[in-house]
Amino acid sequence: MEKRKIIEVKDLVKQYGDFTAVKGISFDVYENEIFGLLGPNGAGKSTTLEIIETLRDKTSGTVIVDGYDLDKDPESIKKLIGVQLQSSGYYPGLNLTELIELFCGLYNQEVNPKELLASFNLEDKAKAKYKELSGGQKQRFSIATTLINKPKIIFLDEPTTGLDPQARRNLWDLIQEVRAKGTTVVITTHYMDEAEFLCDRCAIVDSGRIIALESPDSLIDQLVAGGFERKKEVKKANLEDVFIHMTGKGLRED
Repeated sequence: MEKRKIIEVKDLVKQYGDFTAVKGISFDVYENEIFGLLGPNGAGKSTTLEIIETLRDKTSGTVIVDGYDLDKDPESIKKLIGVQLQSSGYYPGLNLTELIELFCGLYNQEVNPKELLASFNLEDKAKAKYKELSGGQKQRFSIATTLINKPKIIFLDEPTTGLDPQARRNLWDLIQEVRAKGTTVVITTHYMDEAEFLCDRCAIVDSGRIIALESPDSLIDQLVAGGFERKKEVKKANLEDVFIHMTGKGLRED
């Protein structure tokens, strides 16, 4: 059965004056996959995402999201997607339950705050304010709020930056659970182990261009087939695995 394209990007260009940040990028995202955009800072990843999210104007090219053309129907695209907010997007005086109720009003959706918080291991923080949460809790809550409008696609921009290993692995599990419920996930990350673990396919972006687009396994196999060898013997686990094994997967949060 042929996979259905839910995002189609063709010849996308974004210029800022004389500087071209995105130089004719083309890629597709299939329904219900976890798709990664990888690349160094300034590669054009975030700009590309913001254009698809309707947050930034493009210079040229075509973007189709679930059949809707960005040029003709951006409002329909906005209703289909969930975008992870940065911390400044949350009213500091409201607790988590009140924030969820606020978003429900904005999206005209009915969501049980208690159930949503429980599914992200935050049920005991229902009366806490956002600023009182740990780093991992803030990231879990921000992903939870992307699901309030029942989106077909969610966009996560470096969701695990700054988290400790337990919180990071916990967030990986949650992202996989979100996908298992039928949501397509588009993620940017600087952590290659994260992309290798989570992504069905990933595009490597450099200087505004896509230089590779495959599954992580295929990209690794191609590198090895070309004669690449690590200087250090590859072991069956890494230091993060040791850390998690010795200290447990449980979250340590106040």
